[in-house]
Amino acid sequence: MEYLNIGNVKIKKTAALAPMAGIADTAFRTTAKKFGAAYVVGEMVSCKGLVYGHTPKGDGKSEELLALTDAERPAAVQLFGAEPEFIAQSVPIAESYRPDIIDINCGCPVPKVVGSGAGSALMKDPLLFGRIVSAAVAKAHVPVTVKIRAGWDSEHINACEIAHIAEESGAAAVAVHGRTKVQMYSGEADWGIIAAVKQKVKIPVIGNGDVDSPEKCLRMYEQTGCDLVMIARGAYGDPWLFRDIEDMLEGRPPRQAPTLEEKLDIMRRHIELLVNCKGEYTGMKEARAQAAFYLKGIPNAAKYRGMCGRLSKTDDLYDLIDTIRNENGGIS
Repeated sequence: MEYLNIGNVKIKKTAALAPMAGIADTAFRTTAKKFGAAYVVGEMVSCKGLVYGHTPKGDGKSEELLALTDAERPAAVQLFGAEPEFIAQSVPIAESYRPDIIDINCGCPVPKVVGSGAGSALMKDPLLFGRIVSAAVAKAHVPVTVKIRAGWDSEHINACEIAHIAEESGAAAVAVHGRTKVQMYSGEADWGIIAAVKQKVKIPVIGNGDVDSPEKCLRMYEQTGCDLVMIARGAYGDPWLFRDIEDMLEGRPPRQAPTLEEKLDIMRRHIELLVNCKGEYTGMKEARAQAAFYLKGIPNAAKYRGMCGRLSKTDDLYDLIDTIRNENGGIS
């Protein structure tokens, strides 16, 4: 097994789970780790919200996103913001949750984040970007990494410049999503950008974009020379993808795809963990999307996904699983 080091953190060179707001929560991350994810990054947290939420008048909601369990390690928490002073104040708070790494989000394309000057908006302001990374590094006792995009749009591809500034500002690694902000999540990721960044900097480069199979993971390593592959949407309803990637990279024969019964069991355990973490009301509300991911591609998937939209209680999940079993040969 090959490994890479991000600062003093040793990570298997297989595949990592990307940070995904509203998706990559504790239950998702723990499930991915169980199936072999080498490294996981938590949902992004507003630096300003974290600082204000840490005061007596704050509600602490941002801090809930920072919780990590030992089962998830090595793991990072991710912060976002557009003001160096708030970045600096938020890092010690984030470190109180004992992350192995702190990641700064400079790639989110969502209008609400970009409109505040954070996320991928920072790629339009290299000077501010550098100040933010420096502010985080100055306060951190763990490695600081940065996640960026190819650029703002096709006319402003500056990932290499931004990655170089990140390195000069003390970042221990940079993750590159091969799309621009304007692309959002459409079109194809440009892996050539990731390769160019790898040639530009000496710190580890993490490649992200369009990897949804072991074969694509291997191709990203070969075509970009990146130090680690990071998977986002490719892991939706498919946490065993990390296991299959590790098998391929280790030269082990591919395993059979999970049976329908195995998929249902993994889905059940994932959602039970989600409910355990967030309570039945919130957990089952969020389980609607997670269950739909798992059921994609099975017989009568459209019907079952419609049923997912009505999940409210844990018993509803068990009823859904029983229905699928009974309508597909009575598997047990």
